[in-house]
Amino acid sequence: MKAGRTAEDPIAPSPTKRFHLSGPSLSFDPRVDAVRRDIADIALAGRLFAPHYARPRHHGCVATSAMLRARPDHAAEAVSQLLLGEGFAALDIAGGWAWGYCLHDHYVGYVPADALGEPVAATHIVSAARALVFVGPDIKTPVVATWPMGARFAGVEQDGFIACDAGYLHRRHVMRVDEREPDAVAVAERLIGAPYLWGGRGDGGADCSGLIQTALGRAGIAAPRDTDQQLDAGLGAEIRPDAPLRRGDLIFFPAHVGMMADGERVIHANAYTMDVTVEPLAELVARLAPDHEQPIIARRRLYP
Repeated sequence: MKAGRTAEDPIAPSPTKRFHLSGPSLSFDPRVDAVRRDIADIALAGRLFAPHYARPRHHGCVATSAMLRARPDHAAEAVSQLLLGEGFAALDIAGGWAWGYCLHDHYVGYVPADALGEPVAATHIVSAARALVFVGPDIKTPVVATWPMGARFAGVEQDGFIACDAGYLHRRHVMRVDEREPDAVAVAERLIGAPYLWGGRGDGGADCSGLIQTALGRAGIAAPRDTDQQLDAGLGAEIRPDAPLRRGDLIFFPAHVGMMADGERVIHANAYTMDVTVEPLAELVARLAPDHEQPIIARRRLYP
């Protein structure tokens, strides 16, 4: 065991039960396969060799949100965002950082260890762009917190509010976790005007694939984290080149993704306007055309 491990101690194969690697090497994606030079997820033991293997321990995010980073450093690149109540599988905790993966999409990275606590048996999820947490079941009482869309918590109905350990949320701002939004586009539209935030999934902003993942997730469609992963996941059915677009269709561009708000306009989080916006698809294509021979690389229909 290395010095500094606090909760997730790497384990080596038992002398009497060795892992045997044979055959051709298998490729892996470090974004979703948890492996470092010194340690790897025990689930990968049959696929690759590592000096140590660790079994994941499940935690819940107790912070309003926590950026998932490429390295254990607050100045490191953000790769995703963990929201309140979401699960995180920690493989290693050292130096104030937890390394592992998000349970909702298996995305790998580092989060501050103090953002994690016990797993949350959530009953409700914030469905509004932002939800206020009041001291009491009355909108005139003080606000003690503001939670982002996607935050999960355990609560009970009380006088038109959902009571939880932190306070009271108005029932119009939340849904039960087992409820599904009927329209993914409507979810994305609630975030119109939110800043473009690299790695963001709703708290303080969102990036293009984070917006799509969040919107589809609330509609009951599990989507990977990054644009290329979403394209490769085979979401929906390919749309014929001569078929008109309609609300809910996914449009993939080079390293970018958006969702049609109607037959002509696309909603997307982008670094050009630096926010979540709706604009004519033709204008977006014209902007990309000088740098890309094929501005649109795929069109997918999620709803028949």
